[in-house]
Order: sequence, then structure tokens, then C-alpha cells
Amino acid sequence: MGDDQSLLRNISGTARDRRVSEAVDELALEETIARNVRRLRQHHGASVGEMAARIGISKAMLSKIENAQTSCSLSTLARVAAAFDVPVTSLFRGADTERQASFVKAGSGTAIVRNGTQVGHSYELLGTLRGEHKRLESLLVTLTRSSEVYPLFQHAGTEFIYLLEGVMDYGHSRAVYRLHPGDSLQFDGEGAHGPVELVETPIRFLSVIAFPDASL
Repeated sequence: MGDDQSLLRNISGTARDRRVSEAVDELALEETIARNVRRLRQHHGASVGEMAARIGISKAMLSKIENAQTSCSLSTLARVAAAFDVPVTSLFRGADTERQASFVKAGSGTAIVRNGTQVGHSYELLGTLRGEHKRLESLLVTLTRSSEVYPLFQHAGTEFIYLLEGVMDYGHSRAVYRLHPGDSLQFDGEGAHGPVELVETPIRFLSVIAFPDASL
């Protein structure tokens, strides 16, 4: 079993427990403060211990602030801001920014025409976000019948496939992988990839692509 501390989502953000009685939107303010304090400390090139000494609080307390595990008093926030030589309001930067979400009911995704559409394959876009968050594209792909011609894709970024139904052989570069329900495949999108053989139809799988900034 892997250590969740190595997950990028934990390195770049925070993870904490929430009591049932605690409102998510109230905790979001603590998350914002945590993110800004951590960003400022890293900008100054200081360790948690060094920065805590400069602020005049314990290392454990600063660690809790950066991981959104405590609610700071205004006086503590004032000391933190003073140590970074920034106004207190900068610690709340981003708190009033609306964070996007896209909810798609089952069967209501947007039909997309791709290379495989002409041979009976269907592609359903499972929501989309605007701006910087458009780096992620999620599709529900359905393959209903075999064909003598299969689409071959190449694109920038990383793709993740998770098989929901059926059995298929999926090729990437020089390798071919047999996928059963519950199997997943993650690969570099620059390598040519696509279905090689539909072993048991219908086949349904999730395809999630994370595009690099430079490709958009």
C-alpha cells in the first residue's frame, strides 16, 4: 500500500478531517489562508522552523496553519503578515473567488464526434470547465462493434483509461494491453494509441486526459 503523502494533491494542497457539524464553506477560508501562508514562506525560501521563529510561534503551530488544521486568531494572522511584510488582507487572497464545478447527470453528457464515430464508437463529454481548468478532458467512450479500422490517437499530455464494461486490447506505442473491467491504463499521449481488438462488446471506459499548459 502506497503512502498518501507522496500524492501530488497532498503536496500541492491540504487534506484534513471535517466534522459533520462543520460547514464546508467555513473551512474553505482556512484552506485559503493555509495556501497563501505556504506560498509566501516558499517564496521567502524559508523552512517551517525558520519561518515560525521569525513569526514568534511554534513550528507545530505554523505547520497546522499551513495544513488548515487550526483557526487562527486575528492577532496571530497579524504577526504572520508582519513577518512576511505583507498586509493581513493578502492572507485572504482568493477567498472570494468562485471555484468552478461541473455536474453531469447520467446519460446527459455532450456527444462528441471523433475519428471512431464513423465505425460505431460513441464519445460523451462528461462536463467541462473554463479558463485554466480546461486542461482536463473527461470522456465516456462506448465501443459497440468490431471493425476492420480502428482510430489511432496522438496528443500532448497524459491520458488515463479505466475500463467499466467489456474486454479489449488497447495499444500504446509498441505494447498491447488486455483490459478487463476494473483495469486501468495511464500513458504518455504523445505515443500512438487506440483500440487494437474488441474482445467482448459492448465496451465502456472512462478516458481522462490532462493537457500541459503549452498545448492549449
